[in-house]
Amino acid sequence: MQKFDKLTGIAAPLPLINIDTDMIIPKQFLKTIKRTGLGKSLFFEMRFDDNGNEVESFVLNQPAYREAKILVVGDNFGCGSSREHAPWALLDFGICCIISTSFADIFYSNCFKNGVLPIKLPQSKVDKLMANAELGANASVSIDLESQKIISSDGIETSFEIDSFRKHCLLNGLDDVGLTMEKDGKIGAYEKKMKASQPWL
Repeated sequence: MQKFDKLTGIAAPLPLINIDTDMIIPKQFLKTIKRTGLGKSLFFEMRFDDNGNEVESFVLNQPAYREAKILVVGDNFGCGSSREHAPWALLDFGICCIISTSFADIFYSNCFKNGVLPIKLPQSKVDKLMANAELGANASVSIDLESQKIISSDGIETSFEIDSFRKHCLLNGLDDVGLTMEKDGKIGAYEKKMKASQPWL
């Protein structure tokens, strides 16, 4: 998993509540177990019409936000079924951070395990960042995970809270496999001991 320490990029406003995982990545695109290639289908039913043409009014189809790396969204983002394809699709599109007042628990956990930073803030602070994101191409936002600060294009700093263990994992690029491999020495020693004491296993 790629390390996350500092991020600077365009923030796109998506002020909708209860965006579920089927809206993020519809069920017909869940046939793959690969983490790549899903970005083209992100928000598919909002980004494209029935003929496969882009919906011009959708935020990520607008020129200012095509390269967005951050989403500022409404309450309860990522609700619905617990599909890990949702953070895969976001990351494959280029979205590395999502800012909201709240997230569905499983989606929130899946983000950390896949290198996406979900930030929870009070409504008043989300509203300010949403307004800043609506500035379009001028809405460049910097996020410093180490210092736990968001710096908007107007220079205003916003602090955020994050669990220390999850912060450690993102800073060091550690998913579940990476965390296991950190204990490779102890695992090897245990297996060597068991082989010597119980060679029949």
